[in-house]
Amino acid sequence: MNTFQKYYLSIGSNMGDKFKNIQTALDIIHTKIASFVSISSVYETRAIGFKGDNFFNICASFNSNIEPDNLMNELLQIEISMGRIRKNNDIYESRIIDIDILIAGDLVIEKQSLMLPHPRMTDRLFVMLPLVEIEPNLLHPILNISCREILNKMKKNNGVKKINLLLNNPRNAEISNKYNYIAIEGNIGSGKTSLSKQIANDFDSKLILERFIDNPFLEKFYEDKKQYAFKLEMSFLADRYQQTVDDLSQLNFFNNMTISDYDIHKSLIFSKINLNIDEFNLYRKLFYSLHKSIVKPDLIIFLKNSVENLKRNIKKRGRSYESNISDDYLININSGYSDFFKSRPDIKVKYIDVSEINFVENRLDYLSILTEITND
Repeated sequence: MNTFQKYYLSIGSNMGDKFKNIQTALDIIHTKIASFVSISSVYETRAIGFKGDNFFNICASFNSNIEPDNLMNELLQIEISMGRIRKNNDIYESRIIDIDILIAGDLVIEKQSLMLPHPRMTDRLFVMLPLVEIEPNLLHPILNISCREILNKMKKNNGVKKINLLLNNPRNAEISNKYNYIAIEGNIGSGKTSLSKQIANDFDSKLILERFIDNPFLEKFYEDKKQYAFKLEMSFLADRYQQTVDDLSQLNFFNNMTISDYDIHKSLIFSKINLNIDEFNLYRKLFYSLHKSIVKPDLIIFLKNSVENLKRNIKKRGRSYESNISDDYLININSGYSDFFKSRPDIKVKYIDVSEINFVENRLDYLSILTEITND
């Protein structure tokens, strides 16, 4: 599964410090798997089917591109690390932590190891109450009705009640509190798109991705730069301008932030490298006439990476027309960005060196980037 799915979890505990157990589970999931989009209130529930202390239960959601089977295995490992061992029987018993996947997008899975949506979720008030709290209009993939409708049909009882305890969402909320619009920039192959997607999914943000693959001149440019440079840069400028206007003209600054994998100033930077002086002067005049009407990012994050890493990443993504990109061209792009940002102190730029980390495959590396973003 290459695309992100929205997962909904049920987490419960009825042994020891139940509130702390749930918070610990949230913290570990955040560190190892994904950042939570939403976390419900805590609900206290009588033990059902056996004698035991009351449960604390919650529901929570996050976005992830992990396969459901792999995610379930990771959640089971978290349970084990907290002292829970699941037994291969249907006997209900007390547990220090219980983590179940309820729904994963619109997926329907029927396996012995995992069934989605969770087959017993619609019978459990302690699941449906917190789930409806965080996502009332969530559709059940099989019943094709909202969770709110399911809850309304359920028999209510006094065995489930919301309690006055507030869990901490370990997600670095300071990012979304400080910035409405963040642009991720960097050289070719620096990881701009990968980081943009991850941040947008973690924070449930609007995502703007450059539509380079639709550009009819890009492949031709790498074959004959002199002939196609001006056509390429003009077409990129037109598309970036149109996309920025369309996606940001009605930007709601009271809702979630927006993440983009480019800033329109890259048009100036690349055109200065690729065009002759007369073409660039003409291009620059057109750029600034359009630039006046564009919403500017609150922050540009520039990913610094070594040329060696850039070449490796470019090769890994397998675009044939990029196979002959030279070291000198990448060095010139780095210099172009550096010179431009030095000339524009009015633009807020944060440089993050990613040459020694792998934020795509190592979540701790990714979390370290989020920390850097919030550090002034």
